[in-house]
Parts: sequence; C-alpha cells; structure tokens
Amino acid sequence: MSTTRDEAMAALREWSRPGRRADLLVAAWQAGETNVSALAEAARVSRPTVYADLRSRAIDPDHRPKGNNVITLSPLDIEGFTGVGERLDAEFDAALRRWAAEHPTATHEEGKAEGMRLAALMDTTYRYADVRDLLAHEQVARAERDRLLHQVERRWEALSTAAAWLAAHHAYVLAVDEARIAIDMWRERAEAALKRPFFCDSPRSEAAYRQIQEAGHPALEPALADLDQTPARTAEQLRANLDQAHERRMELASQTLRLAQPAQ
Repeated sequence: MSTTRDEAMAALREWSRPGRRADLLVAAWQAGETNVSALAEAARVSRPTVYADLRSRAIDPDHRPKGNNVITLSPLDIEGFTGVGERLDAEFDAALRRWAAEHPTATHEEGKAEGMRLAALMDTTYRYADVRDLLAHEQVARAERDRLLHQVERRWEALSTAAAWLAAHHAYVLAVDEARIAIDMWRERAEAALKRPFFCDSPRSEAAYRQIQEAGHPALEPALADLDQTPARTAEQLRANLDQAHERRMELASQTLRLAQPAQ
C-alpha cells in the first residue's frame, strides 16, 4: 500500500467534522483504496453510505480505476522459454543447440557458462509464469468478490421500489449466496498466491528477470505488495459483515411480507 494511500485511509478513520466524510472517502478512493468494505470500516459507516458519498462527488463505484498493479497474461517467449513446465527440458535443449550452432568455435568453458545462463533463464521464466498466473487469478477473484458484494447492496436497495417484490427479494437472496461463494473463492486464490513468493537468488536470475520485463511483461513486485497478507481473516470479516447485514435485512423483509399478506 502506498504512503499516500496510507495517509488517506488514516485521515478517513479520524473524520469528525460534518461534511468531511465524503471528501475523505474520495481522497482515499483516488489514492487507490477502491475496496468499499475497507472504506466503510475506516469511516465507520455502512457500505450504502460509502456508495452514496462517492456518487455525491461524481464518482461511480462501479467503475473502479485500474492501477499499474494489474497483471496481464500475455504469452511468454524469452529466447524460446515459455514458462510451461512440461516444455522446460525440450526448450532448454533447443536453446542450447541453437547457441552451439551459432558459436561453432566456442570453448568448453564458454559452452558451460551459456548453459548456466540458459538454466537460470529457464528457471526464472518458469517461476515468473507460475507466480504471475497466481497473482492474476487472485486479482480476478478479488474484483469478482467486490462486484458481487456490491450487487448485494444494489439488489437490497432495489427492493424499495420493486413492483414484483418477491422476485426482487429472491434475487437479493441469491446475490447474498453468490457473494459468500465469491469471498471463499477469493480467499483460496489469495492464499495460493501468498504461498508462492517470487525472488531472484543470483545475478543470472536477476538478469533473466530484467530480460522478461524488457520483453514487455510486468514486474511482479507491485502486485505482490498489493496482496492481502491475512486473507483468511479478511474473508472471515467480510462474511461476518455480510451475514450480519443479511440477518437484519431478513427481519425487516419478514415485517414487509407480513403486511403484504391478506388478513385471515
């Protein structure tokens, strides 16, 4: 998390003057905190209040800015290395043969040095591909988690004006169930990503990592830094917030339903 984002979230937690909350929410949003649940917790307000405050400042929470941390999955081809585990040996042999054909007068020592360089390139490309895929899956799951949590709020709000109330209420109940599943799926993806660190342990692997980036592929450090370090705890809190709100809403809905039923 950036220093600016930290400062914005700290200020948001300390808001007190009337009218300041929306401005502070906007500042945190623009600093990179687009998780509505995190904003609501920091400001000590409900998620619908966060949505209302952001919209009052002409920000649509449904259109979240994409930062530089977003991982893309463009195919890898670094001197013939694709990062696919099943192809490692064949790609290494092919790369070494190409080099030998291009350097027919090379000494044994030169060939050995090139073999070590290619081995580092092969290993780094493979680890990069593995970690990049895990990070991308976590980001997709996180976005889906947030989208479905927001969908719960929208469908609950829609009940106030729904003509077909029972159908709208069923849609809300389904949204709650989908959000629960999305939270659990995100937790699994986040925990998997946390278990697979990426690092360079030698000058050769550092050179290989630079080569990957020079080929147009993103650095992994920003996305790694953006990972939730306690996904199980976060998932538990998100589920608790969701279930608590749902329980209260079901009580309110039951009152509406009783009034809607014809008198016996």
